[in-house]
Amino acid sequence: MKKRVIVLYGGRSAEHEVSVESAASVMEAIDQTLFEPIPVGITRQGQWVFCTDPRDLRQQGIKEVLPAPEQNGIGKIAYILSQGDVVFPVLHGTYGEDGAVQGLLEMVGIPYVGAGVGGSALGMDKVMMKAVFSHYGLPVTPYVWSTVRDFEASPETLIADAEGNLNYPMFVKPASLGSSVGVTKVHSRQELLAAVKEAARFDRKVMVEQGVQAREIEVSVMGNDDVVTSVPGEIVPGADFYDYSAKYLSGSTMLIPADISAELTEQFRVMAVRVYRAIDCHGLARVDFFLLQDNSLLVNEINTMPGFTVNSMYPKMWDASGLDYTSLITSLITLAFDAFASKRRISLSLSE
Repeated sequence: MKKRVIVLYGGRSAEHEVSVESAASVMEAIDQTLFEPIPVGITRQGQWVFCTDPRDLRQQGIKEVLPAPEQNGIGKIAYILSQGDVVFPVLHGTYGEDGAVQGLLEMVGIPYVGAGVGGSALGMDKVMMKAVFSHYGLPVTPYVWSTVRDFEASPETLIADAEGNLNYPMFVKPASLGSSVGVTKVHSRQELLAAVKEAARFDRKVMVEQGVQAREIEVSVMGNDDVVTSVPGEIVPGADFYDYSAKYLSGSTMLIPADISAELTEQFRVMAVRVYRAIDCHGLARVDFFLLQDNSLLVNEINTMPGFTVNSMYPKMWDASGLDYTSLITSLITLAFDAFASKRRISLSLSE
């Protein structure tokens, strides 16, 4: 019997459109001899809907609208999710990749693709992520951070912290967002102030990070307890840096595999596994690195639900490693069932 796969997508994140395209690619490529895909979309307003096709979430072809969770719709949502055998939450950013949906799926008691609550939350919050990486001895780019409230109360404190510990150019980022949304490269104090205000639109915490002259190398990772990695790939930005426009609009170049030595390839793959395990990740992730001019490595970040279109780096690196897109989806769903079975073995009662 086919397993029913709820493909959950959209969401109230600034990465809504990326999620829609990722879900459309999954729906088109999933092995329908094994799985029955059921697209369930979340609108920008938080309504859960049934669509005939993920792209129909743009208010076309919606079959049914459910109440948003805050409108007493949580019971109906839980019921809908329970109709599937497994959920593939192709959600990027806030309320999707940050542990929120993962917690809901844990409460419903249904297998799902990707990292758990803890790994998702750590992977989304760049400040906490870097703190964990540093604890495990992983090299990260120097940074400072502030809450938006503290910045608004005393902008000069963050400015002094940044200029006292970092050098221009710097990058200003929302702490908890992906796809380079809200990220700005700055060269002066005036630009820094403006960039922090821009980043503050998207999160309650803002990070200022040291700019580096480096190549951008990425590795796809997959697994639960047993972890495997793809060949590394390199991003050559079509803009000053790999911002949202460069990722999705201006056609940056992807070099897969990356033109690096066998020794460096091995270093990247080994470190990618260390990064993955540092946040107790499961299912999948893409680990992003900086390769400095002296061939040393810095960890940029981990993405627990990276872009998943057929043209995204994550599946393309697996394809170059011998695992095609359809087989990749099957592998990830299998890992979801395995992770769920492992959790089921955990006792929840002192009397058992």
